[in-house]
Amino acid sequence: MDLTMYAVTGATGQLGRLVIETLLETIPANRIVAVVRNPAKARDLADRGLIIREGDYSRPDTLAPALEGVEKLLLISSTEVSGRLPQHRAVIDAAGQAGVPFLAYTSMLHADTSPARLAIEHRQTEEIIEASGIPAVILRNGWYTENHLLALPTALEYGAFVGAANGGRFSSAARKDYAAAAAVVLTSDGHTGRTYELAADNAFTLSELAAEVSRLSGKTVVYNDLSEADYESVLTGAGLPADLAALLADADAAASRDALFDDGGVLRRLIGRPTATMPSLVATALGI
Repeated sequence: MDLTMYAVTGATGQLGRLVIETLLETIPANRIVAVVRNPAKARDLADRGLIIREGDYSRPDTLAPALEGVEKLLLISSTEVSGRLPQHRAVIDAAGQAGVPFLAYTSMLHADTSPARLAIEHRQTEEIIEASGIPAVILRNGWYTENHLLALPTALEYGAFVGAANGGRFSSAARKDYAAAAAVVLTSDGHTGRTYELAADNAFTLSELAAEVSRLSGKTVVYNDLSEADYESVLTGAGLPADLAALLADADAAASRDALFDDGGVLRRLIGRPTATMPSLVATALGI
């Protein structure tokens, strides 16, 4: 029986819950600590036997107690648009205080070289982890295919996806595949000191995404490419906060230069199976 104590931060988030589901396939529930900002949102996890501890990225005093006795920690990056670096630093410092001997961090694809502004805080977090001396593995996740599909209802209504990625290729993968990779590095040996560039087996352009939606839905959907500034305006007009809209438009512009493309096959090898395909995820999103 595995007596290691595992912890997942942001455990009630979309990725966190998938990581926990994957861990539960092989790890007893009472060996998994769900670190959450709001324990009330984790009642279902508590009912399944997980240990629930309050740990708020923005309240450093909650973090070291939440990590007490933890031997393998997954730090899921904060969803804050800006200012997440102090939050990450607080978790890393708390892990050091609690004597956590292994940490995995969900970074961004090619964070060390990416021109996207979103990569900056990930790159800085990686540097803080290295300076901390905590044995660690860096999981550089590519884009989530599900993020592209957030625009699916609007695309079906108006007949178009919009963006600023031109013909850039996205090696976007399913959130479930990234969760499986995180579970693998937590539950197996040989990952300390490694940095994994995680991306889907097959890349696609936004034009190809639109074409697949058209094929499967039976409705004509195209991709309209905009300038970065015009795409930012569309996003703010849709109600996104200005700073988030600017970062997403910048990421699309970076993607036009293949900043979110990778064909190394690391994710497939790490999880031991092919990654979910874009067409299969579109079909799921369409209810097919």
